[in-house]
Amino acid sequence: MLKITRRAALTAGAALPLVAINRRPAHAAEFTYKMAHNTATSHPLHIRASAAVEKIKELTGGRVEIQVFPNSQLGSDTDTLSQLRSGAVEMFTLSGLILSTLVPVAAINGIGFAFKDYATVWAAMDGKLGALVRGEIAKRGLYAFENQWDNGYRQITSATKPIKTPDDLKGFKIRVPVSPLWTGMFTAFGASPTSINFAEVYSALQTHIVDGQENPLAIINSGKLYEVQKYLSVTNHMWDGFWLLGNAKAMAALPPADRAIVEREMNAAGKLERADIEALNISLKTKLSDGGLIFGDTDPAAFRAALKQAGFYSEWRTKFGDVAWETLEGAVGQLS
Repeated sequence: MLKITRRAALTAGAALPLVAINRRPAHAAEFTYKMAHNTATSHPLHIRASAAVEKIKELTGGRVEIQVFPNSQLGSDTDTLSQLRSGAVEMFTLSGLILSTLVPVAAINGIGFAFKDYATVWAAMDGKLGALVRGEIAKRGLYAFENQWDNGYRQITSATKPIKTPDDLKGFKIRVPVSPLWTGMFTAFGASPTSINFAEVYSALQTHIVDGQENPLAIINSGKLYEVQKYLSVTNHMWDGFWLLGNAKAMAALPPADRAIVEREMNAAGKLERADIEALNISLKTKLSDGGLIFGDTDPAAFRAALKQAGFYSEWRTKFGDVAWETLEGAVGQLS
């Protein structure tokens, strides 16, 4: 019979942690973070983010591993934003208009018919307007990466009729994201906006809870919304981008050299994604037309005039404040 003395047992017990340490994988990540987003795996955002995290892992020698969760796998936008703030999720891409429920000024890039082209967009969002928004995001305990990712200009689709003029929106049941700016803009046109999270949009259109929605072409395509819509009106009514957000404590926990790698590679991926979206929009018009959507052009000046007459611009100038509004108009020209 084997006899174990008290001293031997203590010695063996003391050795256990050493055994566990020795068995730890040689290249185990020191920081394992989760990155969530709401787009499909075919969307350029997911493709560029996935490539970026692989490069980050390589450049940090495996110390930083970022797992990408696409297609709202970790919850709705509002749920995941709460997880980001609590630290359950370390990184998240989110539209500024939805982020505005926490950071009101983040919605300012969504002012209807403000940005005439991409050159104007990036001059503003990579410049003074973007810096102003990032400063406000930081006050809420979040870190905003310097370069936004592109969600594209938004277009209106409908199952019932083409939207050609502002009058066509009167009484129109349209899905909008959970954001006061979206609701306010379509209410100013006399429409009937309903706030629905994106994960539920297809079924809402299919069951005619709403007759239409508005989104960039890439989202309309990846979400297969062309299967339940008939008309697409090229309104370019709103430009929307994704802020890549980090939990501030999680970002601060990274060693400076590793954090610099994460920031550099993610910002670079965001710029590549912008080019992807711009090129994709050209090809998607043909693809969506082949899928059954009937395209139609609109006159942005008529919609802009309708918003001004309804007091939409003056109302939101008051809500955003003079400093933010003047920063916007400094980039896009006078609106109100």
